[in-house]
Order: sequence, then structure tokens, then C-alpha cells
Amino acid sequence: MADQPRAGIIGAGFIGGVHAHAVRAAGGIVSRVAASSPDRAAAAARHLGAQSSAGTAEELIDADDVDVVHICTPNSLHVPLADRALAAGKPVVCEKPLATSLAQARALAAHATDAGVVATVPFVYRFYPSVREARARVSGGGAGPLHLLHGDYLQDWQAGGVSAGWRGDPGEGGAYRAFADIGVHWCDLVEFASGQRITRLLARTGGGGTATSVLFETDAGAGGSMLASQTALGRRNALRFSLDGERAAYGFDQEDPEMLLVGGPDGNLGVFRGSPATSAAAARYSVLPPGHPQGYQDCFNAFVSDSYAAIAGEPPDGLPTFTDGLRAATLTDAVVASSESSTWVEVPAV
Repeated sequence: MADQPRAGIIGAGFIGGVHAHAVRAAGGIVSRVAASSPDRAAAAARHLGAQSSAGTAEELIDADDVDVVHICTPNSLHVPLADRALAAGKPVVCEKPLATSLAQARALAAHATDAGVVATVPFVYRFYPSVREARARVSGGGAGPLHLLHGDYLQDWQAGGVSAGWRGDPGEGGAYRAFADIGVHWCDLVEFASGQRITRLLARTGGGGTATSVLFETDAGAGGSMLASQTALGRRNALRFSLDGERAAYGFDQEDPEMLLVGGPDGNLGVFRGSPATSAAAARYSVLPPGHPQGYQDCFNAFVSDSYAAIAGEPPDGLPTFTDGLRAATLTDAVVASSESSTWVEVPAV
């Protein structure tokens, strides 16, 4: 690999631009861009400041000037493109979900393991310093045993019957899109911060797949609930959780991410990013002075930077890989099964 990682980005939509910014922030170069047509790829290359465009995604993957492949396409294309990149021995950063079925996700994760190359998934909300602070406090015993994990992920971009685009096509976006699209982010975040795993769940999905509610139990004996909706008016990107323990509760709100709410028997405390009370784990991701808000793009930058560090042989703690992508697919499969049967469903370990 070149001294500066040379990234090829497949997909010219919003998220492709987010990846391009993150590549540069991590010290990489956007060497090529591919899109749905050569003309769109050429336009995207100009817009994203790439060195060149590729006529097809396959051409980009095979190019000698691409060291790492970023896949930002509709969901149905993730598997064939990631498989091709892995077969070429190239590291992959693939948007979630890894696949539109559990079987395909399982096969893709196995391919990544067999290939022995870095393959990561952008569960980027892990990279908020407040989330890392919650995780450090839970693992350090500050909350005591956790007994309740709860929260929601609410958006409103589909309220009023707004078209979901390709996400609304089960063949392109997969089934139960609200959970597969955003619910898995909530589950990944809560499992990451709590250190617990959801072992069984009861789910109900309505609104044509735009809303899902889930009751669950964990491997440590905690109970929990979550709601995911993309038709919740006034909620732009309200990703919130609370981890409630015997001695403290930790609350996080993605729309107000600079503060971790710590609830205790004597009252509530707000721990702000960069304060002396924060842990080293949180400080590592605090890149701006306190009072200068960090947001989603900063998280994405940190995720890509950590991915590239792993490619260089220094994998940081908490990097989400294809194994975590498979975990998300496993949870989605359980939610689908429970919603269709109206029964509790066991969630197998990955």
C-alpha cells in the first residue's frame, strides 16, 4: 500500500461524499470514484475532488491505484462488490447492511475472515466521545449491574408518505427497512456501550416497515426496549439510549452529543466532552477544544482513521468489522421472524 492510502469510492450519493471527506481527514487520497454510469462517475469525481473516475465498480476494484475500496451503493450490491474486493486482497469499508439476507451476510463475513484483510462497517455512532465515556464507566463498574437498556432511534424523512427511493424496494433495500436501516445502529451502539448482548426479543413492525418496536433480554439478565421509526415528525436523527444500573444511569442523545447524562441517587450530572472527569477512552476521540461541537462527520472521520490504522497493522479498540455487520444481520433476521410470528425469538450469537 502507498504511504497515503488510495481510496476508491463506489457510489456518488450523500454517503459517498461523507466517505470522501473522511478519507482525506485520515490522510488518504480519493483516487477513483465509480457510480451508476460513467458520466455520473466523472461528475462525482469532479465534485468529490477525486483523481479520476472509473467506468464501472469492477474497474475501480481492480485498479492498481486503489488500495482500499469504500462501498456506498444500494444494499443489494454490497455482497458482489465486497466479495470482488476481498478476492483481490483489498481492504473494504462497506456500508451497512452487509447484505439483504442473513445467509449472504454470514458468507460475506466468512470471506473477510478467510481473506485475512481488514473489512469494516460504519457503525460510526460508536465514535462519539460521550459514547466512549459511557462504555468506560460501565466497564469500570460505575453503574453497578445494568438492569435496563432502553431508548429509540427516530427520524421523520418518510413522514407524510415521502418516497423511500431504492430503500423502499425490498429487492434493493431489504425487508423491514426502518430496523435494518437505523434500528441496527441503536442495537450496535447499546451492545457496544453496555458490553451486553441481546439474546431474545419480541418485535412488532408496522407502517409498511417504517416503524419497529422491540422488547428484549440480554445475556447479563437485563431487560430492554427500543423503538425505531422513520415517520416520527420533528425527529431529524434522534438516536437516544439510557443504560440504567444499580448505582448510576448513563444517557446519550445523538442530537445533543457533547454531553453524557449521568443519573444518580443524589441527582443528575452532565459530563461534557473534554471535561477533566472524562476517561482516556473518550479523550482519544475529542479532537476539538471543549465548546466547539463535534458531530457526525467527525465520527465518520474517526472511524475511517481507525480503519486505516488497522490496515497499517495497528487495530484500535472498538473498530466495527464485518463480524459486527453480521451481528446486525442476525438481529434483523430475528426481528423479522418475531414480527411475522408475534412470538419471542432467540438471537443466536455470532
